[in-house]
Amino acid sequence: MISKNISNNPVGVIGAGSFGTTVANLLANNRDVLLYARRKEAVDTMLKDCISAGQKLADNVTPTHHLEEVAECCEIIFPVVPSEVFRAMMQQLAPFLRPYHTLIHGTKGFDVCQPTKTTKGAPFNLAREDVKTMSEVIREESVVVKVGCLSGPNLVKELVKAQPAATVVASQFEEVITQGQALLKSDRFQVYSSTDLIGVELCGALKNIIAIGAGCLSGLGYGENAKALLISRGIIEMIYIGKAMGASIKPFVGLAGIGDLVATCSSSSSRNHTVGYQLAQGKTLEQSIKNIGEVVEGINTIKIAKGLIEYYQMRAPITEMMYRVLFEGLSVQKAVHYLMKYPMNVDVDFL
Repeated sequence: MISKNISNNPVGVIGAGSFGTTVANLLANNRDVLLYARRKEAVDTMLKDCISAGQKLADNVTPTHHLEEVAECCEIIFPVVPSEVFRAMMQQLAPFLRPYHTLIHGTKGFDVCQPTKTTKGAPFNLAREDVKTMSEVIREESVVVKVGCLSGPNLVKELVKAQPAATVVASQFEEVITQGQALLKSDRFQVYSSTDLIGVELCGALKNIIAIGAGCLSGLGYGENAKALLISRGIIEMIYIGKAMGASIKPFVGLAGIGDLVATCSSSSSRNHTVGYQLAQGKTLEQSIKNIGEVVEGINTIKIAKGLIEYYQMRAPITEMMYRVLFEGLSVQKAVHYLMKYPMNVDVDFL
């Protein structure tokens, strides 16, 4: 049962995967939490063992498999589910939502309005209106107006150990940012703010492409020089795509951008980094996904980003090469060879 010693309403978290569980435990430092999981069997196990996704649940986190309960009990809800099921989740949740609800999502990916089709190995062009961020999905599928997101260098294994970390809460509404900061902050977890919601969402999604590339470099045994080159050129590609989609530069040079990019490109515990590493070690994409056992957002993001750069006719060689490695059978070694020969003269050309 929800404890009675905290007078405020509980906060809801939708999604009991590794990051959703982590968010629930972070929120539990400041408020009681309802944690939603889709399967009743999973909730029964959590209630019995007090463990979710391998993490011990805080005493004031209560599992549930009823979306209606989350909406009725919680004015503030944190959806943390994979992007590929986000719209379906919102369609199920929407009948229970009211204009007073606040949704702050933690999903780093895109939704495509039309299925990503392929012709001769390449996706059709995707214009801005074809690609939605999760905040846009929330607004399309519900009456909720107060929307935000959280994004940053938030590797689960480190957060579980209560190591120092931070995130960014972004929203067009100061009230949403203030609420998110008050709910998430602790002595070990700082919360920064941004009013560029779309920009922060794009940072979280696009950095996964570069992280897969960083994993490829690690899998080949390359060192820090190569990784630094990839990160510095990768952030420029992210900015190109971000500007085309309506974002400012600011989020990309902050915690949600370069901060998250460095963490994800440097950590072997990152799922996206692990996919790249295993590809460079000779595993197929299917084998890598099976080995990881969780959704790897960067894979779908690469497909979508390829469609965007085709439409906007942008130069994004890292994204191009990652697409060819994942979906066209190009070897990692050949991709690196191509990138090292790619004609680049100006270091920074977006300021």
